[in-house]
Amino acid sequence: MNDKNKIITGLVIFFLVVLFPFWFNLIFGAADASTAPEPELTEKAEKAETCVAETEHMRTEHMQILDQWRDTVVRDGQRIYVAENGKEYDPSLSNTCMDCHSNKEKFCDRCHNYASVDPYCWDCHTYPEETE
Repeated sequence: MNDKNKIITGLVIFFLVVLFPFWFNLIFGAADASTAPEPELTEKAEKAETCVAETEHMRTEHMQILDQWRDTVVRDGQRIYVAENGKEYDPSLSNTCMDCHSNKEKFCDRCHNYASVDPYCWDCHTYPEETE
């Protein structure tokens, strides 16, 4: 029973080390946490009545939509996308999305930087500033 104090001390240190991140975030995390930035829309995007999909859907699923577009255009040769509202679009990042959301820095980069995401769109596509 001579090791009782050592065991208790070891358990206390273990729990302090394991629970430290939770306590730290509980105390300091709320002050540092910020809400996701709102992307800045261009005039054309603000005037547009509709987008390819609803705003919330686009915020969460835009990469899946772009991947699906890529696959249907490249593999299936399908060059028209029909949205849920029945409107037809050219399934193209450069020609459709960037037509309204042309300011990459104020639209794309704000959220991607906040989420620490490095999309590979610009590996093949040119930045909007380069096409102007």
